[in-house]
Formats: sequence, structure tokens, C-alpha cells
Amino acid sequence: MKCAEAGNMSSGRFSHLLRGVWLLWQVVFVAGTGSKLWEVPSASFTSSSSSNLSEGLQWLPHCQYRHPQERVRITADVPPRLDGTWVSTRCEVRPGPEFLTRSYTFHPSRHFQALQHYYADSSCEDPAYSLMIWGKLRLRQASWITRGGTEAEHHPSKVGIVVHSLAAIQRLSSRLPSSCVGQTLSRVVPGKLYELYNTRAGRGCLAALGFSMMEMGLIRVETQHHSHGGKIQELFLGDIHTDWTQRTQYRPTGYQQPLQNAMHHIHPCPVCALVYRSSEQRPPVLPRSPAAPLALAGRWVSQHCETRPTVLFLTRDFTFDPDQHAWEGTYHHYSDPACSQPTFTLRASGHYAQGNPSVKVSGATELVFKVTQVRVTAMEEPTAKLLNGTRPGKCGRAGHWEVGVEQDLTPTDGCTVLGIKLPHKEYELFKSELDHRKHPLLFIGERPTDGSSPDRPQRRPTSFQAPMVPCSGGDTQRSHRYGSGFNNKQVQLPANGTERRAQLMLLLFASLLCSLF
Repeated sequence: MKCAEAGNMSSGRFSHLLRGVWLLWQVVFVAGTGSKLWEVPSASFTSSSSSNLSEGLQWLPHCQYRHPQERVRITADVPPRLDGTWVSTRCEVRPGPEFLTRSYTFHPSRHFQALQHYYADSSCEDPAYSLMIWGKLRLRQASWITRGGTEAEHHPSKVGIVVHSLAAIQRLSSRLPSSCVGQTLSRVVPGKLYELYNTRAGRGCLAALGFSMMEMGLIRVETQHHSHGGKIQELFLGDIHTDWTQRTQYRPTGYQQPLQNAMHHIHPCPVCALVYRSSEQRPPVLPRSPAAPLALAGRWVSQHCETRPTVLFLTRDFTFDPDQHAWEGTYHHYSDPACSQPTFTLRASGHYAQGNPSVKVSGATELVFKVTQVRVTAMEEPTAKLLNGTRPGKCGRAGHWEVGVEQDLTPTDGCTVLGIKLPHKEYELFKSELDHRKHPLLFIGERPTDGSSPDRPQRRPTSFQAPMVPCSGGDTQRSHRYGSGFNNKQVQLPANGTERRAQLMLLLFASLLCSLF
């Protein structure tokens, strides 16, 4: 369905194409200026900007259930300030599926304790087991792959497990070698902490669980400044690979759903309090949420600028017509994490059929979407030039791509260079929930990390993207604010003139072409 998201309508080539173009732009810029490939911000926080590098996105309330006077300005600090405890705001769903809540505490000494509670159900009412992770985290540098993020190194020193029920012991027995807890699993006592890993042993035990803390390899902290004076702080950690076999080695380039600061979170938030007060022996049992039947009619929009793996920033805007079983999705893509620098817009449409309730994710519904029409608008000159280089009949009207002018890809059955093939079918997973103010949220299936498409039933998602909110009418309007006033240490690359730039361009183009096939 979401063909805009890096060409997921087919082989995922669009995702790698955009990543290659982005890296090419960065390297050419570096070669031309002889300046940084990445930077390490170093200045202390200033009272004027509250950050070393501050970027903002202010949403107006036209398409959200907010009070007309309430406006939200979002800033991000580089490097992020992590001290404190960060907690889940709802039952989280990871690929698999896995259902969990998280509580992570970071100390000024760079040590951390991460508490993960896993559940047998999608409502996080039936605790299965908890993991307690101790370790150390070192922030390294501003990410030059995912703009706005910070790369970090994590070093777990110990991992403990507490199993909460006999049923959970039986489920774990098929995955976890008995030697991992020092005795047979049948003798494990529920509620008792067992050491699963230390720096000398236990890696195989973690692998058997599909466990890693690679999410700490990419970090971003955002602060929402509300007009009434309050603020909400969110911690974005790296995304989890949708392929179970890849998750323990994957270095994230996107983000999971954020944790919120225990002192600065949404209100009311009963889940936040339960998770904050939890321990490995006392996992939170979340309150049962009222049923929210899937009602797609109308228009749904992103709540904020979203990040996808392989360096994509976008906002989504969907419209559904249940009477006609028709849908249309508009994807605005950007080159920056505040969604202020547009690169291209993709508009897709077609029909859908609502299927059965999901067996894997309780409360979710299976759907099948057919994409019959796609239109693309280049929003910057490099994108237009790239599309003008395609062969006639393969990607719209070759040679006629212009900035700001939409082209219909339907006559050419899609676009070969973008990996878009029409018509196209995708197998989806949707779920409705209510937020902390009892307003509806729409969750749509998470895209495969490798950029492929869920074009078969067995590839249907088992987790979700960031939730969307209903639009109450009018256009979504955004205004952007930026603040700077930071110093940084730069890693210099020598500028060796035209020859050096040409070599770099050839290397990047070769890399780009390899990623397309």
C-alpha cells in the first residue's frame, strides 16, 4: 500500500536509490568544501537555545484533535541528554510479533539499566518474562547517515531473566537452552532472577532469544514545547529489523516508537506510572483498553515528521472511502529530520478489501490493498535530473520531469528506476486504538527493513509504524523554526580539486548501481 516509502511497492530499489543519492550528495559536498563528513558537537548547552543543535517543527491543529490555541514546537538536542528514566506509553509491538514494555535508566556515569517486560498478549496483560540489562553507553558522534541522530556504543555487562509463569517456562523451553539458567528449565522458579549473560559467557543464550541492544546504536531526543508551558520529552532509539535472523547484527538507520521521560510525559498516562514503578519481579500489568473497532472512513495524517530505515524522512496523508473500498495516500519525503527540505512527493491510489481479524496480533485486522495509480512530483532539481535520465517508456514522460510538476506513472506501468510496478498488491495489518485523551489512532503495518514489499500473505507485517491521527478538516499546515549556536569538532577531508570530486562521484554511482540489482 505504502509505495512511497522507499519503493516498497516492489523490490525496495527506491529505498536504496534514495540512500545512494543522499550519500552521493553528502560526499560531493564534502569533496567540494573540504569540510566534514560528520561532526562531533562539543559545546555546552546554552540557555538561549537549550541545545547545541536545535531543530524544530511546529504543527498547527487543523488535522489533530487539539485545542485551537495549542501549538507544539519540537526541538532536538545534539548530543542528546539522556540522564533519567524513560518509559513506554503503551504496549509496544515488535516484529515477530513480540509484545513488551520498556523502562530505561541512564546515569551521568554513562552506565544504564534497561528493563524489558515481555508478554504473551498484545495488550500487555499477561507477563511472560522480564529481562534486566546492565551496561555502559558512550555517545560517539552525530550520525552522517541518519541526520539528526547520534551514534553510540553500548557495552552490556550482565543480563538477567525472570520468568513469571509456568506457561512462559514451557514457551521458552523451545527457544532457550536449559544451560542458560544453570539448570533445566522445568526447575526454574517463577519470580526468581537468573543470570543469562555476563562478559564471560551467555552470548548463545541471548541469540536464542533474538535479543540484542543494537537499538542503542542510534539515539535521538526530542522535546515538545506546548503553548501552555508544559513539555514532553521523547527518546527515540534505533529500529528493530523486521527479519528475526538479522536483528542481532543490524545497525539501525531508523527509529522505534519513542519512550517518554518519566518526569516529562503525556498526561494522563497510567501506563507511564505502571512501567516506572515496575521491577523485574513485578512487571506492569496494563489496564485493559476499551475496544476500538477499525473505522477507516475519512482522512488520517502523521503526527510528526517520521523516520524510516535507509535515511528517509516523511509525512503521510491517507484518505479512505469504505463505501467504494477506495484509498489514496500522499507521501511527502524530505532530506532532514524536521521535514523542512522536501525532495519528492508521491501520491498513490487504488482499492482495498478488509479481511479477517489477525491471529498473530489480537485486535488487529488483515487487509489487502491494490495500487492502481501512482503520481510523483520532484521537489528539487537533483531528483528531476535523476528521473529525466530514465529510458523512454520506463518512468513517466522521460525528459519532461520538472520541479513542482506532477507526473502520472500509470501509462508506463510504474517506474523501473524507482522499483514501482503497476498494478501492485500488498498484504497489510491495521489496528485502531485510543490515545490518552480517548481520541482514535490508526496503526498501519511496519515496512520491511530491507525495503522489500509485503506482496505475499506470509510477508504481512507483524508490527506497526507510528500511529496516525484523524484529520478534522482543512489542510495540514507546518511552520519550521530553527535555532543554532553551537560549536563542533570537524573531521576534515582534503579538498583535492576536480579530480578528487570526480573520483568520489564515480565511487558513489558505482555503489548506487550495485544496490539496484
